[in-house]
Formats: sequence, C-alpha cells, structure tokens
Amino acid sequence: MMLNQAGASGAADEAVIDTTTETFIADVMEESKHRPVLVDFWAPWCGPCKTLGPTLEKVVKATKGRVRLVKMNIDDHPLIPGKLGIQSIPTVYAFVNGQPVDGFMGALPEGQLKAFIDRLPGAADPEAGMDEVLASGEAALAEGDLATAAEIFAAVLEEEADNLKALTGMVRTQVAAGTLEAARATLQLAPAAKAADPLVSAARAALEVAEQAASLGDLATLAAKVDLDPADHGSRFDLALGLAGKGRKEEALVHLLDIVKRDRAWNEDAARKQLVQFFEAWGPADPLTVSGRKKLSAIMFS
Repeated sequence: MMLNQAGASGAADEAVIDTTTETFIADVMEESKHRPVLVDFWAPWCGPCKTLGPTLEKVVKATKGRVRLVKMNIDDHPLIPGKLGIQSIPTVYAFVNGQPVDGFMGALPEGQLKAFIDRLPGAADPEAGMDEVLASGEAALAEGDLATAAEIFAAVLEEEADNLKALTGMVRTQVAAGTLEAARATLQLAPAAKAADPLVSAARAALEVAEQAASLGDLATLAAKVDLDPADHGSRFDLALGLAGKGRKEEALVHLLDIVKRDRAWNEDAARKQLVQFFEAWGPADPLTVSGRKKLSAIMFS
C-alpha cells in the first residue's frame, strides 16, 4: 500500500515536531486530514512527561511517517490546552480528519502506546504480518491492558477464526479479567485435533488454575493458618493457588517449593504436580518458570 502524498513527504525527521498556538492549525488540524496526528501536551517541570516523551517518540517514529507527533509546551502556549479543557499532563490527543478522536492521560508503557496508535485509522502498517498484530496483543496482555488485548485478539479471530494464537490469547485475557465462564467457552472453540498443542495446554492450565483459585476462601485466613503452623501443607497449598489466581506468582511459587522441601510426597506429590501446572500456564519463557524449574530440580535431586 502506497503512502499518501502527505505521508510520503513526512520523512522520519518530520515525524516529531514542536508546535505553537500560531502553527497548531497547520501542524495538527490540516495535517490530520492526511495522516493521524498525536499531540503531546507537556511541560518542562512534569516528571511523567519526561517518561512518556521518549517512548512516544520511539513508537511514532517506528510508523515510518504514517503518524506524526506534535509536541506542545503548555507553559509557553496555554491557549489551546485551555480551550481543550486539559487539566493535567501529560495528556495526548489523537487527531484524524481535523478532529480529536481519542486520547489518554499519564505515561503509558510502550506496548500500550503502540496498541493505541494501531487503533487509529491509517496508522497500522499495511504490510504488517499477523504475527506482529498478535505480538501487540500479547504485549497489551502482559501490561494488563485487557481491553486492548481482547480487542486485538477478537479482530484477528474475525479474519482467521481458527487462529490458535489469537484464540488462546483471548482465553488468557478472559482468565486475567476473571470472566472464567467466557474463557471456558472460548477454549471449547479450539479444534479437538489441537487439544495437545502447547498453546491450548497453556491456556487450559491457566484457566484451571484460576478456577481452582476462585473456589478458595479468604487468603488472609489461609495465610494466618500457615503462619500459625508452617507444616499445614493443605493451607499452604490452597494459599499458593489463591495467590497464583491473583497474579502473585512469585509468592505462590515460594509456598509450593516450601512444601516440596518439607515433604516431597505430601498428598501424592501434589505440590510438585501443581508447580508443573503453573509452569505450563505461565509458559516456558516466563522468568518464574525458568527459575522455578531450576529450584524444583535442585530440591528434587538434592
């Protein structure tokens, strides 16, 4: 797909510019008729602005001219921010066809910034493969932006209903959101022939861990029981499940490893088996899976 004339003329060195009250209409309103324009309202004294700015510039420059970033110092040019009702910074507005269409406040991480830009009309790379789109969904999920992750995976599934990465990504997103019935229904859409696929196995394990955690009582009560009796493996096991269900994976790992250390054979090797399920749910590349496997092996072969 060819860039439009404005996009083609907007070389990389023009992807990020500063604007003033006098040049705002040309830099933003008119330019947004040719490509999306982000306006970063900032000030030199704003700490979060210093965090957001470089990352936002990086993501915009990666669009290779499809998007422009315009920066406006609200101390030097307060008129337009005032008219737009901006009361805190950093604030970013996206303009398309001369109108603001979206925006956010605060310093977002890179994955969320990329997902924000990709949603804008004409911003996504027309040559980007499905793997790149899915990677942005995974990044949004990892950063806790569940709405964006769900939107990306759903969009992929609309085009490719049998895309296993998108389907299992949606399951894990629904698990993270606590909508376990929906996650179970989505998982059932996976082809029976793919039941043993690592992607499906990981999604199923994540769902099962969440379902187990949902059936437990108050975690504070379980923690108190463990504090009173460190050898209460049943309470410690349930506490580990509950912690994992709330995303406190490292604490869950510590508790299960403690059970294995104290009594490897407890409840027919339940702690080790649960650790294996955790590792499957978290995925082989998760740092806690890597370190957890090493620690478990060290205990088992000590």
